[in-house]
Amino acid sequence: MVHFQETCLGRIGIAEEGGGISHLFLGGDSVPREMEQGQTPLLREAFQQLERYLAGELTDFSLALMPDGTPFMQRVWQELRRVPYGRTASYRDIATALGNPKAVRAVGMANNRNPIPIFIPCHRIIGCSGKLVGYRGGLEMKRRLLELERGRACPQG
Repeated sequence: MVHFQETCLGRIGIAEEGGGISHLFLGGDSVPREMEQGQTPLLREAFQQLERYLAGELTDFSLALMPDGTPFMQRVWQELRRVPYGRTASYRDIATALGNPKAVRAVGMANNRNPIPIFIPCHRIIGCSGKLVGYRGGLEMKRRLLELERGRACPQG
């Protein structure tokens, strides 16, 4: 089941499978045709939390997340959730936290395949040089999310 809503970041879709959030679709993302559109209590709660986050009122999500990925990806995504609101970490920081500082590229691939951006905060991950790099929603959206977490109101397009 997937539901879409307009937000200050544009149209966002959130999908639920098996009692947990499985995907968050940004602007140009394609949605699998077999996903039925509708609303559930979990999707309502997910959008309420997203709206509170975008208003600067919520810094931590309390949703059941069920991203599909390899065991390594799951470990990376779990580590991404440990990066505090308003802070950033590099791909190298994540690889080191996982006990494999040479896995920077693999961490980048897992970050890129995160099916639940924002809820799993891959926007907080930056290049080793401190530059903003790669984000499925585009670098402008990544910048806007980081600005939001630094105390600015929900950035308008």
